[in-house]
Amino acid sequence: MKKLKDLLEISGAEYELISHDAEIKTAKEGADYFGIDPAQTAPTLILRAEKGGVSDYFALIISGNRDKVNFDELINVLQVDTVRLAKPKEVERITGSRIGSVSLINPNIPTIMDKQLLRFTHVYGGTGIQQTTLKISPKNVENLNKVVFFID
Repeated sequence: MKKLKDLLEISGAEYELISHDAEIKTAKEGADYFGIDPAQTAPTLILRAEKGGVSDYFALIISGNRDKVNFDELINVLQVDTVRLAKPKEVERITGSRIGSVSLINPNIPTIMDKQLLRFTHVYGGTGIQQTTLKISPKNVENLNKVVFFID
């Protein structure tokens, strides 16, 4: 988490790291815990895309009110043959953290971001450490990641 804190400090981002006893597993649990709109929760999913037998990984930061991810749209946008959620071991290898606690900030992973998040002053997401949440402006999330595409 020191690396994340250093990056946030160097960037001048306004943020808050919130430690909590409860393990938050869903957007609804996060919204209830923090007393926010579920759409303000911002889980980060890791995707594995393949084209011609070559794999690439992407971070997908979505709004917590999104029911599902349109994988066909992602295939078209990324111009790949297939896209799927990365397996737990892949997520750990790529991010250094477990599914459910992947950081909102992954500057070395190409990122797809949900435009719905931009309507809020702050969003809440992972830090890479369980039971710790990052509260930050979505504009800072955009600026600190390598955003390659926005989904509607």
